[in-house]
Amino acid sequence: MPGALRFLLLPGWLDSGPTHWQSRWEVLHGCERVQQGDWVWPRRGDWMARLDEALQSNPLPAVLIAHSLGCQLTTAWAAHSRHTVRVRAALLVAPPDTEREDMPPNLFNWRPVERTRLPFASMVVTSSDDPYCSLDRAAGMARDWGSAVRPIGPRGHINGDSGLDNWPEGWALLQSIIV
Repeated sequence: MPGALRFLLLPGWLDSGPTHWQSRWEVLHGCERVQQGDWVWPRRGDWMARLDEALQSNPLPAVLIAHSLGCQLTTAWAAHSRHTVRVRAALLVAPPDTEREDMPPNLFNWRPVERTRLPFASMVVTSSDDPYCSLDRAAGMARDWGSAVRPIGPRGHINGDSGLDNWPEGWALLQSIIV
């Protein structure tokens, strides 16, 4: 892996609990969680500003490790920030389709889904039975973002309920996109 890097965890709506692979990576791999001011009523602009602050707080290049709404944060931030050169790569796990009619009102301000191509290497990891996004929608987002797609079978929302434990396969996927 080239040079020193920071690994920033971008949890989704309601944060990632103790059994979530992101929380495990925080301990196992020394990843840093980007803390948001409001996990319940996430405002896109606030979350984007917090990510920008986190990236500017340290000169090392960063790798973004996003889950669920953290994926939408990554793409919205990248479309508007002047600091995208600070990011080496992004792993986007289980992006939700926030444009669906059955999304909670807490997530309405995440519409429309940002579709701008990402200016760094990225991979979207999908599950065939994700309750928040169909494979077709996830593949469409990945195509628009210029991301590689890696389906991992029926793993739900690829979260703490998915039985992934420390998810070494995910860590290997992350390593494969760092250039």
